[in-house]
Amino acid sequence: MNKNSEIKNIQLPKFYRYFYLISGILLVAIGVIGIFLPVLPTTIFLILASACFVKSSPRANEWLRNHRVLGLYIKNYQDKTGLTVRAKIFNITFLWIMILLSAFYFTNEIYIKIILVLIAVGVTIHLLMIKTKKV
Repeated sequence: MNKNSEIKNIQLPKFYRYFYLISGILLVAIGVIGIFLPVLPTTIFLILASACFVKSSPRANEWLRNHRVLGLYIKNYQDKTGLTVRAKIFNITFLWIMILLSAFYFTNEIYIKIILVLIAVGVTIHLLMIKTKKV
């Protein structure tokens, strides 16, 4: 038996598996809300949900990855196959529109505006560094 198979055979205590499963379900719910609420990101919550499902229920993780709508958000990211140029342009444009609307219409605090812009810069850099997928 090699080291990897030994690691896979280690079972978490039931409490932790339930904790990760419930957390995964909540993260999926937040991700779904994010589809309809532009200020709330979707992909990151679904990636975190998938990570929770890996630790608690491989079956739930496969359901999420193969879901006809939700799976599209995370599959390319997790498989490192990349994002299309169109997806990058859409995501970055939408990100900046929402961040700027939030920064200038929903807060008067300068430090919150600065934090929002810094988040947008960081996410933009991250999206640009993701491999570009050829269609």
